[in-house]
Amino acid sequence: MSGESGQPEAGPSHAGIGWPNPERNRAGVPGGVIRRAGGQGRRSWIQKVLEQIMDSPLQCVTPSEVVPVTVLAVQRYLLEDEPRDTVPKPPLYCYDVTISDGVYQEKCYLDPSLNSLVYQNILKVGIQMRISRVSCLYNEKRIGQGILCLGNVHCGETSDTISLETPFRNRAHEEKPERPLRGGKSHYLALWNNEDPYGDIWLTDKQPEELNFSDTKIISLSHLEMTWANRRNFPALLVRIIHKSKLRYYGKPDKKMIEPYQTFLEVADSSGTVSVIMWNALCPEWFKSLRVGLVLLLQDYSVKKSYPFRIQPVPVDPQIKLISTMEICLNLRDPPTNIIIVPEKQVKPEWRLPKLNHRFTTRSELDNMPENCICDVIGLLVFVGRVQRSKKKENREDFWSYRWIHIADGTSEQPFIVELFSTSQPEIFENIYPMANFVCTQLKVVRNDNQVPKLLYLTTTNESGVFITGHRGQPYTYDAKVKNFIQWIKTKSDSGEQRNMVIGGYYPYPPVPETFSKYSSSIKVQSLLTAMSEVRKEIEDLQYREQKRIAIQGIITAIKYIPHSSATESASASDTLRNANRPSTSQAARVENQERNAKRQHDDEPMSSQCFQTTSTNLSLSNKIRVLQGPHTNPVAVPQPGTSVQAKGIKPGMPTIFNRRPNTNPSLQGKARKTISDRWESQLWREKKFGLIDHLHYSRVYPESIPRKFTFEHRKFLSQQYNSQPSKYIPPEGRPPKLDDFKSARSLGHFEVTILGLNHEIAIDVAFLPMYCPDDIRTSQIDTLLTSMNYSCAYPQDANANDRLPGPRAVAGDIIKAVTELDRVHIVGILDICNLGNNNVEVYLHKIYSPENTS
Repeated sequence: MSGESGQPEAGPSHAGIGWPNPERNRAGVPGGVIRRAGGQGRRSWIQKVLEQIMDSPLQCVTPSEVVPVTVLAVQRYLLEDEPRDTVPKPPLYCYDVTISDGVYQEKCYLDPSLNSLVYQNILKVGIQMRISRVSCLYNEKRIGQGILCLGNVHCGETSDTISLETPFRNRAHEEKPERPLRGGKSHYLALWNNEDPYGDIWLTDKQPEELNFSDTKIISLSHLEMTWANRRNFPALLVRIIHKSKLRYYGKPDKKMIEPYQTFLEVADSSGTVSVIMWNALCPEWFKSLRVGLVLLLQDYSVKKSYPFRIQPVPVDPQIKLISTMEICLNLRDPPTNIIIVPEKQVKPEWRLPKLNHRFTTRSELDNMPENCICDVIGLLVFVGRVQRSKKKENREDFWSYRWIHIADGTSEQPFIVELFSTSQPEIFENIYPMANFVCTQLKVVRNDNQVPKLLYLTTTNESGVFITGHRGQPYTYDAKVKNFIQWIKTKSDSGEQRNMVIGGYYPYPPVPETFSKYSSSIKVQSLLTAMSEVRKEIEDLQYREQKRIAIQGIITAIKYIPHSSATESASASDTLRNANRPSTSQAARVENQERNAKRQHDDEPMSSQCFQTTSTNLSLSNKIRVLQGPHTNPVAVPQPGTSVQAKGIKPGMPTIFNRRPNTNPSLQGKARKTISDRWESQLWREKKFGLIDHLHYSRVYPESIPRKFTFEHRKFLSQQYNSQPSKYIPPEGRPPKLDDFKSARSLGHFEVTILGLNHEIAIDVAFLPMYCPDDIRTSQIDTLLTSMNYSCAYPQDANANDRLPGPRAVAGDIIKAVTELDRVHIVGILDICNLGNNNVEVYLHKIYSPENTS
């Protein structure tokens, strides 16, 4: 492997406290490294702590006064092994935390024992924090250089007023480029993944250079392939970039690489296509300046035998030879590569460089495309989900960042559903919102026609790129399908389209298969089922924005409907639980009151809940699952698991709960309302709930998990709410609104579902979020909980349909009744567990497998 190694000189930002002679001058040192606090309106708390450490015989002190400081930045980097380490360690990411006391800013090192506060997004920018233990960590290779180490902190609430005008006490901490306080790395990593370029080492200003090619010797790729093994010096290559991969960070604690990055370029001339690998320090210098379509002159490169297991992307032109026996390596040194961007106006036709041929696909064509096919799409963003994360490997600290989006192109009523992973373009990934014209290239088709519902979506590949602004001048603008989309978008009314745009919220995709056996074969995990006793650990091990899917066995013993208004109020910021699995005293009292009310309701209103139990005892197990007997209506056949559900006007794959056709008989409507109950609990639950070993409470739905109707004027605020927490504090523009001020895109509330373990020792409360989007009010039908979980929805209900649809409580009654049919039935529940940060954890019931479809 080509690369760089070595320990860099400790740069300015490696300077810390800086005390060459503390006895001579405790307030400052020659050269002005430490600024005096004199002249300020109040004394600096940071300065007081420094003086305490200097007076202490120990290197660790408890400050005599603990005052709140504001967190302005949380920055991550990889720390190398110490010389005394003999066994390589797994990656250890460290964090530098910049704090402000209102007088000075100070960059401090966070003790690794506190890393979990960052993992859970408890320690984050914008909050007030109290520091009760501080130590000094010296750089023994430099005279008088030390850094403050935070050993014990208490994280508080978000600060209302934050100023970025306070100066750094140590001027070295504000110099550019920024460097971590410890180790030999020259840069910080992105806070939540390793793919995104972050910080000021990433340059963007490389411009084309006009050249005189008369004295430049150029070799073709095909000729180089035949002769490279016998050459020492290689002539220049004149090539066009066909594909560009995202960044790969390969840093490890035991390898002292300064900037351990690589990226792949697929380049081509008239004779062939080959892979080019850009290594290490060249990535920060060139990555953001190179784009697909540019023409490059490459000089002083190296050639090596290609890696046998890497699969090259399909060439844009099938007539061009794919060269897979060699790779071109570009390094800052050994040899020092010379890269020149050739202006397009200098590109001569006789060079016969290949043109870019995009593979744009319309939504109407997608249905007939085979699995793993590669395509490009252009369309209007109609749904942008929140950023989520998933572990690359278990027991590691590395994550993928991704979000789900919907793209409409006017050729179908159905949108493209795209799983958009970070493409090393954070400036786009973090700033996409509905109503934007969006291009995504090199997407792979994921489909399973044997699953119910059929699975069909697109996912990004290593070479995917995204574009959201500045389409003018891009090579794809000449594509016929792009032109057709542009014509279609001109016919759309902004005001009319905005009503149907949705942003954020919990998005349960992809749906699981209709049978448990198919689910088992579709996932790759060591243990298929999670025991109830292991659920708490699974939840506690989640990191910020991590979402994971697990399967448990149990019995549904209670369900309660929470209307939407109550749902948002119960999850307001002021009522946030600091420990989701240990309810506060007020919540415990509320739960107890709810249980008493449920018992009273059971005794006083036999028609509401006990009638469900009577019905269930008179039905066979088969009929319990397949037939839903609505009050005062004829039995309605519900599609059995494994059958396709398709009603007129309902889009396949579009998540929905089918609703009952509105009853036109007023008297029947009145009777139906009387029998609707918003809660149910089984006799088994009444017998077991007070003797449990553990009861996990994870049924809360926080405002961030509710998809919102998008409004263009608040696009920046909404985008920030559903992005990951930033690494540096960003001051809001004006007085920001609250997330609860924006209308929900869902017409129903949510359900609290209690699942009791098979051994009757542990129970868990989870949330179920049903959604419905009636495109055609004339077609509606009742659906059980089992079938409704095959769908998920990101579309708002048509506001004009409210008077023609049954109310949310009527639909809730149908769902609650469907659950009562499962009384004492052993089920397998598929749960989505989500960590929203700050100890806010949600668990959603995604799918129920009954005995009939677990085989």
